[in-house]
Amino acid sequence: MTKTNSPPLWVKSSYSTDNGGACVEWAPSNAPTTGIVPVRDSKNPDGPMLNVSARAFTGLVTLARSANL
Repeated sequence: MTKTNSPPLWVKSSYSTDNGGACVEWAPSNAPTTGIVPVRDSKNPDGPMLNVSARAFTGLVTLARSANL
């Protein structure tokens, strides 16, 4: 995969709220060029981010959707 130095374009989870919802942001635009999906805490955008493979991210989303939340 080709790596890029452009900053991620973050997308906030549809479950995030303006009144303190505890959710995440992810950068799907990175996956086609890098194979990596950056993930971060939406309440701490300057904090650390987790870089997971696109396949692992798909697994995380599948798990979250199947959970009884």
